[in-house]
Amino acid sequence: MRRVARHNGFLDPILVMSRLGNFAQPSEVGEPIELLRAGLVFHARGLMNTRAIQNNLDWIWPYWVERQFNPRDSSFIPRAFSISHINLSHRNWTAVGVPDSPFLPIVDPSGLVTPYYDGWSLDAWIVRPDGANLLPSKSKAVAQSLDLESAGVAVETTLGDDGIRLHSRVEAFPEGDAGSCRISLSAQSDLPGWLVVSLRPYNPEGVSFIHDIRLEPDRSRWVIDGFPAVRFSQPVAKHFSSEYLLGDVFHKLAGGESAEDSGSHCKVGLATAAAMFPLEPGTVRDLVLTVDLAGDKETPKQFPVRHPIKLWGPALEGLAGLQVPDAHFDFLYRAAIRTLLLHSPGEVFPGPYTYKRFWFRDAAFILNAMLAAGMVERTERTLDIFPSRQTMGGYFLSQEGEWDSNGEALWILRRYCEMTGRKPKPAWIPSIVKAADWIVRKRIKHHKEPRVVGLLPAGFSAEHLGPNDYYLWDDYWGAAGLQAAAWLLEGTGHDKTVRIAKDQATDLLSAIDRSLEAAQAHQKLGGALPASPLRRMDSGAIGSIVASYPLSLLPGDDPRIKATLEFLLAKCMIKGTFFQDMIHSGMNAYLTLHMAQCLLRADDPRFFKLVRDTAAVASPTGQWPEAIHPHTLGGCMGDGQHVWAAAEWVLMMRNMFVREEDRVLVLCSGIPEEWLRSGKEMGFGPGPTHFGVLTVSIRPSAQGVRVSWTGEWHSKPACIVIRLPGRKTVTVTEVGDGSVEIPEVSGRQPQAADFVQI
Repeated sequence: MRRVARHNGFLDPILVMSRLGNFAQPSEVGEPIELLRAGLVFHARGLMNTRAIQNNLDWIWPYWVERQFNPRDSSFIPRAFSISHINLSHRNWTAVGVPDSPFLPIVDPSGLVTPYYDGWSLDAWIVRPDGANLLPSKSKAVAQSLDLESAGVAVETTLGDDGIRLHSRVEAFPEGDAGSCRISLSAQSDLPGWLVVSLRPYNPEGVSFIHDIRLEPDRSRWVIDGFPAVRFSQPVAKHFSSEYLLGDVFHKLAGGESAEDSGSHCKVGLATAAAMFPLEPGTVRDLVLTVDLAGDKETPKQFPVRHPIKLWGPALEGLAGLQVPDAHFDFLYRAAIRTLLLHSPGEVFPGPYTYKRFWFRDAAFILNAMLAAGMVERTERTLDIFPSRQTMGGYFLSQEGEWDSNGEALWILRRYCEMTGRKPKPAWIPSIVKAADWIVRKRIKHHKEPRVVGLLPAGFSAEHLGPNDYYLWDDYWGAAGLQAAAWLLEGTGHDKTVRIAKDQATDLLSAIDRSLEAAQAHQKLGGALPASPLRRMDSGAIGSIVASYPLSLLPGDDPRIKATLEFLLAKCMIKGTFFQDMIHSGMNAYLTLHMAQCLLRADDPRFFKLVRDTAAVASPTGQWPEAIHPHTLGGCMGDGQHVWAAAEWVLMMRNMFVREEDRVLVLCSGIPEEWLRSGKEMGFGPGPTHFGVLTVSIRPSAQGVRVSWTGEWHSKPACIVIRLPGRKTVTVTEVGDGSVEIPEVSGRQPQAADFVQI
């Protein structure tokens, strides 16, 4: 490799890799192979984009290209020495689908529909002879919304004005083996024109090849690369197509000199087509496109259909509802519930496109939210798959080099059993034993650096925390996993493993404390938790607050957690949300909500501003990308619909009403004063807790606030604490269904600003 590289004038690759390794701590896995593989695919498409887009800017490109390549737009990114051109400013899309189907068409911010995973797309235009065309990706006046009132989810996109207007509605139906995607179009123009349905060889990531397009003889269906994929509700009036060397089919539509055709073949793979339907002035043209999702050949390779497709009604029945005075919060909650349902057809995955794969890390948080919302059986069937993802050595493998996964798998198994009152399944027991033993064996026994003795090895952990290091994130998860294993194995005959797991959990927590004491002497940490005992304070410290939320390994008022939160609030916030400098380089909804949860545990009213600012950066369809561009507010990293973020919104709403602190049930500690001042009734439930399925209701009045709760109890908490902010705390020791009246506070009434200002 060296000889070939030097002979051709390249840098020595061995030397480069060795120098790159110097930036990280020595680790048995230098880079996550799965992410390298995914990154190569990602940038391979970026190379295609480099060749296809910048020298063909007269094409109609997707929304992100029209923004990112426009020097007059705030999304503009200079291309210069960038080898690959990728979407870094508008990674936003919303999935539609039906419960238990892994087929998830996505819709971009301008209404572009990508029915198949990583496939081609369908776009709708209005084209007029006078040149006053309506092209969604070029229009900034696009209104998009998510319809949750009808069955399921539908993405609606509207643009134009009274003179020329285009509306689309995209939804999925359980038709056939895989279901279908239905695109309903409505167009009108005050002058004669055409409603155009265009087949596009790209999607929100960039180029996606189309080699062959054929319009069937009855002019009612497109056959795309041999599959009869798109059906029109009306025969096509005019049809044009093109291939790469002839340019975009758009250029054939305006002049009128091009002859109609029934299809094209393109060896490059950038074939385009346009199906045209006449628009008469003053008349609305309605058209329905139906895409057979069985044409998506990639999705079943990753996620085979494991369960019969469900209707939305039965899937939503019995889940925890939210009632709050803020309509936007309510909308985001209902959207998040549907996001969880869509992305759990068997295994769970954190996105419909870029992250349509399984990780234990994301699964732990997503499944926790599903449990909180009452999706118990849906969670159980995913947990049943866990042992099949475990190596013979006991490692719950998402990808090599992650040392947090065993702790996460064991923790969510315990969480399931606590929330349901059920014992672990016999089939899970051998897996739990092996997983605990793996954590014990993985700990560092000897090391020349005393600060890391007893911890888990250096690894890349949650990827966005920085280079390979001895991350406290891994260690806290390891300790929680050992505690969970001991709890799960009680009474199963594995007394030795229970004893070892308990002792090792205590020892690991002690090793963390010793390491942090030594780190405080070496670095200026101000009593806070760094990402690693070998690191200075930086945005990677966000991972260490896991010790408070969700693991509760440290009390809510622990001074180290408080100091870490103060650092993050002072140094790492953009527009009220946490900004992760490393890798993500964007505002993170789910990490902001992690901070809010820690503040909530500490009875710090500043939590609510974080919640409100997180709501403010959601997309019009109620979604959060994994990371958000601070200027465009579009996605800049990961999936455009991040399921972990949706899960955290569900958990945040739930914990504001009801949460557990060891054997204590805490009610209403997150209800802001401004909601109480609204005078409107509030509530959450029925939702599982450690002690049973609970429903909480709040009724404010002029005299005070009545808090009521009813439950299906499977165990008893030590007590129930009603902790309405700004009011006297009430403790109930006679546990069961109940109701208390909490009187108004005397003297000056707390103001909303008291509860939201940072």
